[in-house]
Amino acid sequence: MEKIEIKTPFIKLDSLLKLSGIAETGGMAKSMIQDGYVHVNGNICTARGKKIVPGDKIFAVGEELEVVCG
Repeated sequence: MEKIEIKTPFIKLDSLLKLSGIAETGGMAKSMIQDGYVHVNGNICTARGKKIVPGDKIFAVGEELEVVCG
């Protein structure tokens, strides 16, 4: 599980996918989310603007991330 450090109280899901390198572009992140390929804390999430906070776990296309406070 890869840990992604953020320095703000939250990050939007689509931005997190770009930051982590799972999605190369915002359009790719949007498609992945809308098509149901992204899980947040074990649940499918189709809201690309979902606020992700430290402690949240994201699973997408075989990659698992945990957001930590930096």
